[in-house]
Amino acid sequence: MASRKKNTEPKPKKNKNVNAYIAGAGTVVEQQVTETLRTNFMPYAMSVIVSRAIPEIDGFKPSHRKLLYTMYNMGLLNGNTIKSANIVGRTMQLNPHGDAAIYDTMVRLSEGNGALLHPFVRSKGSFGKSYSRDMQCAAARYTEAKLAPISAELFADIDKDTVDFVDNYDATMKEPVLFPVTFPTVLVNTNLGIAAGMASSICSFNLKEVCETTIEYIKDNDINIADTLLAPDFSIGGELLYNRADMEKIYETGRGSFKVRSVYSYDKANNCIDITEIPPTATSEQIIERVVDLAKLKKVTEINDIRDETDLDGLKITIDLKRGVDPEKLMKKLFKLTPLQDSFSCNFNILIAGSPRVMGVREIISEWVAFREDCVKRRVFYKLTKAKEKLHLLKGMQKILLDIDKAIKIVRETSEEKEVVPNLMIGFGIDEIQAEYVAEIKLRHLNREYILKRLEDIDSLQKEIDEMEDILASKTKIKRIIISELNEVIKKYAVPRKTKIISASEEADDDILEPVDDSPVTLFFTKDGYFKKITPQSLRMSGEQKLKDGDEIVQVIESANDRDLLFFTNATQVYKSRVIDFADGKASLLGDFVAGKLDYDQGESSVYMVETKDYSGFMLFIFDNGRIAKVPLSSYATKTNRKKLISAYCGKFTLHTILFFKEDCDLLLVSTNNRKLLVNTASIPLKTTKDNSGIAVMTQKKGQRLFTATVYQSGSLEDEHRYRTKNLPAAGSLKATNKAEQTKLDI
Repeated sequence: MASRKKNTEPKPKKNKNVNAYIAGAGTVVEQQVTETLRTNFMPYAMSVIVSRAIPEIDGFKPSHRKLLYTMYNMGLLNGNTIKSANIVGRTMQLNPHGDAAIYDTMVRLSEGNGALLHPFVRSKGSFGKSYSRDMQCAAARYTEAKLAPISAELFADIDKDTVDFVDNYDATMKEPVLFPVTFPTVLVNTNLGIAAGMASSICSFNLKEVCETTIEYIKDNDINIADTLLAPDFSIGGELLYNRADMEKIYETGRGSFKVRSVYSYDKANNCIDITEIPPTATSEQIIERVVDLAKLKKVTEINDIRDETDLDGLKITIDLKRGVDPEKLMKKLFKLTPLQDSFSCNFNILIAGSPRVMGVREIISEWVAFREDCVKRRVFYKLTKAKEKLHLLKGMQKILLDIDKAIKIVRETSEEKEVVPNLMIGFGIDEIQAEYVAEIKLRHLNREYILKRLEDIDSLQKEIDEMEDILASKTKIKRIIISELNEVIKKYAVPRKTKIISASEEADDDILEPVDDSPVTLFFTKDGYFKKITPQSLRMSGEQKLKDGDEIVQVIESANDRDLLFFTNATQVYKSRVIDFADGKASLLGDFVAGKLDYDQGESSVYMVETKDYSGFMLFIFDNGRIAKVPLSSYATKTNRKKLISAYCGKFTLHTILFFKEDCDLLLVSTNNRKLLVNTASIPLKTTKDNSGIAVMTQKKGQRLFTATVYQSGSLEDEHRYRTKNLPAAGSLKATNKAEQTKLDI
């Protein structure tokens, strides 16, 4: 299959000296689709992989690096905090992708947010919480920040040519390609990223364990990583279900998963469970919502109430128990059914020399050690170069200081200032750099004490140079330096483990959980708002459906007990429930009056019922004036389990019909003047705002309104193409023989 790629560039204007246009301009070129994808999509995909989503060996993505380096340049390693908005604004000199993204990056790196085991940003103000979806951070103008003390390890000797620098996006500044980190930050803090066609998911480990493992690896490459690197460690704590074989596989391949569960305590006096630590992949809102859902489905019947009691002391979810409930047995049940116990999937994908690689812990440490060796070599070489330059100057000074009188005579007898340096060069056999240095010495320094000190400096400087040359020539000495720096990091920043290690075998539980009740049922909904749920067996044995006088069944749906129900009312509200919340009924009974069951507002009545499992499909709200609003059903899938949603649809116009569809189809609209219009629902734009007013579809003349709106069955109308239109809104058509007759019918 090939695509036709047309050159749409404007033709250049003719120049007096140009007799022809550019060759090939404006021609149509045959190009394979695969070639088009390769040339157009691959550069974008590589940009996402290399420049956005995947961390490098220093443990940072470009967005992290640009923010932290800006804060370093602002002097925020010391002093007081400053407004976050100021930091964000300055960071845009390196990262011009918008202030919101930069601030979000700062929030995640901050100690106030609690996402990292060792935060790099010290925060002041509300930075939200990583364990809560709803506890959002304050705006950047209200919060303050500075670099945390551990950030000094990111920038150690960064000004000594330890890493490469490149131009920023507009070539007005320089920024580092990597940070010369003194410890393996890539393993110390959690790092998640989704690129194009690949992702990265790196769990955090205890800083002391990582540094000790690296030290042992430098000493002996054949060590068993699992002996010193016990298990991942998370800022939020929790209990890790440890299996040595699984953990060693993760360490070896960089892929795998492990389970982390919540930490709880039982308050006997109040008969409640307090949950204070949760898995890093869960939020308190997710947990509460899931427990509430289980209670509604009657899968968990031991709970009276669950609430979020998080305060300044930290996370706390409280579960009130019914009398006589075994808290330990209940928690085992909840661990299996809720995010109170969750898996962390590992995918140690890291950029090495610009290429993504999935590596085990041993390989990551090996790459980091190689990177750090290069940083140390570059730092030593930088210092060596500076020391040699200084020694060169001092040796030139030494020659002159041994005969100061001669130097003074040369200067005094030189007629022009510009000849001083050349004359000193000739008189003492030194080069121009040495002569320039000597010429700048102040007269007050030409004393015995100054001369002796400079001569001593030459000796000490020569010793330093010899030592640095020995270091550069010895890989063992470089490794000793790295080990010394790692020990210093342990001494300064090591903290005890936060995540407790529990043997997975000890936590095996053979309890059989109750299966999900997804048995089939048939749902009946009447015009007056009565609801029946009848099992297939009962339906086969039943006779005529019992209804109130004047009532009729308007909806019959084949469903199951695990489905959700939405009841739309005449007050532009929708009430949410579940099939399982209604008792099994019979045809001989009236059923449940929904308005009473769901506690409708006074004067409110049901208009339409929707049954769903995954909230796919869309709603159509058709109004008397011919307007139609199209809303995805997912707009009603609230994150919290609210029973009532206000402003479920537009209340500005008189509602005619509500319809629910899984996919687009044809609608037949008929007006009171007998005009008909065929319209496909795909032509109506989808809007996520529930109470949007929709678009005008069928225009109505004064005194006219929409009469019926039904799903069109193909072939029901003769010459059905007459009732379709390319543009909306439209008045529709009448089946008339000529224009005069049609005008008469309109009247």
